[in-house]
Amino acid sequence: MSMSHLYGTDGEDGVEMESFEVSDWDLQNEFNPHRQRHRQTKEEATYGVWAERDSDEERPSFGGKRSRDYSAPVNFISAGLRKAAAEEFSEDDSDEDEKPVKQEAIPKDFVPKKLKTGGNFKPSQKGFVGGTKSFVDFGSWERHTKGIGQKLLQKMGYVPGRGLGKNAQGIINPIEAKQRKGKGAVGAYGSERTTQSLQDFPVVDSEEEAEEEFQKELSQWRKDPNGGKKKPKYSYKTVEELKAKGRISKQLSAPQKELAQVKVIDMTGREQKVYYSYSQISHKHNIPDDSPQQPLGKDSKPQGFALPELEHNLQLLIDITEQEIIQNDRQLQYERDMVVNLSHEIQKMAEVLSHEEKAIGNLSKVLEVVEECERRMQPGCENPLTLEECAEIFETLQDKYYEEYRMSDRVDLAVAIVYPLMKDYFKSWDPLKDCTYGTETIAKWKSLLENDQLLSHGGQDLSTDAFHRLMWEIWMPYVRNIVAQWQPRNCGSMVDFLDSWVNVVPVWILENILEQLIFPKLQKEVENWNPLTDTVPIHSWLHPWLPLMRARLEPLYSPIRSKLASALQKWHPSDSSAKLILQPWKEVFTPGSWEAFMVKNIVPKLGMCLNELIINPHQQHMDAFYWVIDWEGMISVSSLVGLLEKHFFPKWLQVLCSWLSNSPNYEEITKWYLGWKSMFSDQVLAHPSIKDKFNEALDIMNRAVSSSVGGYMQPGARENIAYLTHTERRKDFQYEAMQERREAENMAQRGIGMAASSVPMNFKDLIQTKAEEHNIVFMPVIGKRHEGKQLYTFGRIVIYIDRGVVFVQGEKTWVPTSLQSLIDMAK
Repeated sequence: MSMSHLYGTDGEDGVEMESFEVSDWDLQNEFNPHRQRHRQTKEEATYGVWAERDSDEERPSFGGKRSRDYSAPVNFISAGLRKAAAEEFSEDDSDEDEKPVKQEAIPKDFVPKKLKTGGNFKPSQKGFVGGTKSFVDFGSWERHTKGIGQKLLQKMGYVPGRGLGKNAQGIINPIEAKQRKGKGAVGAYGSERTTQSLQDFPVVDSEEEAEEEFQKELSQWRKDPNGGKKKPKYSYKTVEELKAKGRISKQLSAPQKELAQVKVIDMTGREQKVYYSYSQISHKHNIPDDSPQQPLGKDSKPQGFALPELEHNLQLLIDITEQEIIQNDRQLQYERDMVVNLSHEIQKMAEVLSHEEKAIGNLSKVLEVVEECERRMQPGCENPLTLEECAEIFETLQDKYYEEYRMSDRVDLAVAIVYPLMKDYFKSWDPLKDCTYGTETIAKWKSLLENDQLLSHGGQDLSTDAFHRLMWEIWMPYVRNIVAQWQPRNCGSMVDFLDSWVNVVPVWILENILEQLIFPKLQKEVENWNPLTDTVPIHSWLHPWLPLMRARLEPLYSPIRSKLASALQKWHPSDSSAKLILQPWKEVFTPGSWEAFMVKNIVPKLGMCLNELIINPHQQHMDAFYWVIDWEGMISVSSLVGLLEKHFFPKWLQVLCSWLSNSPNYEEITKWYLGWKSMFSDQVLAHPSIKDKFNEALDIMNRAVSSSVGGYMQPGARENIAYLTHTERRKDFQYEAMQERREAENMAQRGIGMAASSVPMNFKDLIQTKAEEHNIVFMPVIGKRHEGKQLYTFGRIVIYIDRGVVFVQGEKTWVPTSLQSLIDMAK
């Protein structure tokens, strides 16, 4: 693409070249891009700026206006108006617009190609300023440039066609000339301002204002044209206005008494002044001589008749009078408020007085009753006071004079009147013979004398509660005497006595009896007890105390277990008396301590007994086996299963194998198998280890009948053994299904809502379910094992699971326990 239209060509070669020379046209074009091209003459090219120019050929100036001839004389307009500059300006523009502008030819090599092709250059447009037609289009040339003058004016609120300034008060049109009336001096015919000046600047001349003020002041010394004197204007303040002002204002409040006598020295003025209260500072008035004379300003007016001292004194009298009125109003309001308050106080005092009179009357009646009781308490009285009459008197006081009865010192009243009568009432009482004697009477006095505001659970001072003091000083000595003579083995009468009084006696007194009187006697008796020589079992005289003593008997269990363990050292399972002695303690001892005691003292004896058992199918002695099975309810199932696995089943399976190897009668073997299985309870048979042993026996019998040796010697043997095996397996399956159904029903009854399909698949899941039911934490102990078994925490107990049995960590060894016992220990 050729660039000749932008840069031009060089001669015949047509090489595109750009001229980098800066000409006068370029300089002029920088200031006015729309100016017309003036062709330079030969003389201008020779002499430059010193060349002579004709008026016709002179170029327009920067403003776009024609040059003026300032050598011509000044022209004046006589008795007329000269045309405004704006009109002349518009006429000149119209003349120039009417004349056609002839654009001179410019050489192609002098002007750049960009300007030749048009662009923004319009020869018909006027100059920079002089060519504009009206002020409405002022600055319109900026739309073709990057100028921001017009934009800044528009942002600042300029509207084309209006004047500049905040109120558009700037002059849009030039100053107008005004025709004067005559040939006098300037100002002789009034104001010389034009209509536009008055419209844009509506301000009255200062001379006219001064004249008006002078006339106004001058008229003040003249008489009223109507003939009368000018009446002064007065402003009044009513008393109600002053009162309202005094209620709102805080400056006129009376000074406090402690500040009224304070001496204040004021050195802020020319002379030192002394005030005798701070309030005088706020009410002080400046004397005219104290303040320096202020120069009169432009707007200040000189006073013709001024008496500042008189005005000051009058104003001071007015202020003092106002303050007195306000103070009197405040004093009156204060007195009215005092009257209202005193009336309320009188009413309250009247109510208090009536209440006090009523209380005095009630107290006088109570005093008469008490004096009557004291009179009847005297030894020589004809009508002595009885305990029942005294109770009726106290009930009357409590019903009719409740407030006085609660406020009075009942302890002293009861000590003086009730205690002597109570001693006479219990002087012939034997608690062990008549345990219910006096319970109703004491219960009645409990409601009359016990302080409801204090807790009756002990710990309070006896001087604050009359009933507690009565029980401690009157009733308690009889109990101490009877307990000192009581034998612990005769526990029935003492237990009955305390049971009948447990709801009447204060709790702290009952605890004192059990801990300080009963327990030492029981402890001493347990130390003297010998299980080998005493014919009376210890549980017969110790267990009746469990409902009353409860955990207080825990210290006695350890010596009891020790004595029982020493007595069982030479015990043999054939002696059933041990079971009778130990069985009552199973529910008393904690599950862990009971299981540990049995594992240590009973289980080894039973194991020795099973070792002595001889299994003989032809002549079987079952005594030793019965001795062991009788302890099934006493020892845990896991302990019993362990004994059978270790001491019974090895010998039993060995006898079965030897019997099958000697051409046996399979019907007898089947009866023998079913007979031994019937000796065990369902709970033992349900244990997985016992199931495995009996299934192992069935497998041995199946292998025996399936072998070629002796298998066909007895017809139907194989079928009978197969039927037996099938029957036993079906029983096991039915028993397991029944157990699962029962477990699911139990869970549904407990509100778990678990279906039969959600029964735990193993023993660990069952323990997890039980733990969730009882809100017990069950989780494995990380990094801890015992004999390869993972340890778990069940609450605060450490356990491990081995073949469906839970073992709890005891003092010296791991003790197997049941799931319910585990839950009880965790709680």
